[in-house]
Amino acid sequence: MKYFYNPPLIIKKIFSDFIWETYNDQILLTFDDGPTVESTELILKLLDDRNLHAVFFCVGNNIKLKTQLAKLIIQSGHTLANHTFNHAVLTNLDKLLVSAEIDAFNYFVNDNLNYSVKYFRPPHGKFNFRIKRILKQKNLTNVMWSLLTYDYKNDFNIVKYSIDKYLKANSIIVFHDSIKSAAIIRQSLDYLFEAVERKGFTIGEPEECLKH
Repeated sequence: MKYFYNPPLIIKKIFSDFIWETYNDQILLTFDDGPTVESTELILKLLDDRNLHAVFFCVGNNIKLKTQLAKLIIQSGHTLANHTFNHAVLTNLDKLLVSAEIDAFNYFVNDNLNYSVKYFRPPHGKFNFRIKRILKQKNLTNVMWSLLTYDYKNDFNIVKYSIDKYLKANSIIVFHDSIKSAAIIRQSLDYLFEAVERKGFTIGEPEECLKH
């Protein structure tokens, strides 16, 4: 298969109201699919050791099953964001089901964590114009990426390649808080931190990176 570490420029132009890169030339760390017993606490520790914060695009059902881990993400100063309630492929759903997936997440998080969600990312990165309109109606900002690490393939060499080739000063990087990437997440993050330092870049605060 052909890997798209950095999405095609034409897609970014068509969906220019989505966030594809940071606005302050700093790097934004993001983690999809959690929380999980296998990875969340380790990721939080690795970030805390460096006084770094990230955006966690969580799945609502995972939050329901692991509510304490979701609370820990928030308590640790990170940003919790919507990745749908069931990790649904939204392009396969009609308008009502798309709205239900998004709303179910926001309602659960608001009711159980007293947390207001501002950011969204579609599972598998799949979206269309209908989803764009729905997000605008719900006042959610869609945060995509400029560097996909493919860490879920559980192959550190792929992660290393993606960082070496595509890391830029304004990168939004996708890692995964999941069972699939758990075995290499420490190695992957350690390598990223080394690469950032080596290239003279800075990892920024989520709100500052996404402010526009």
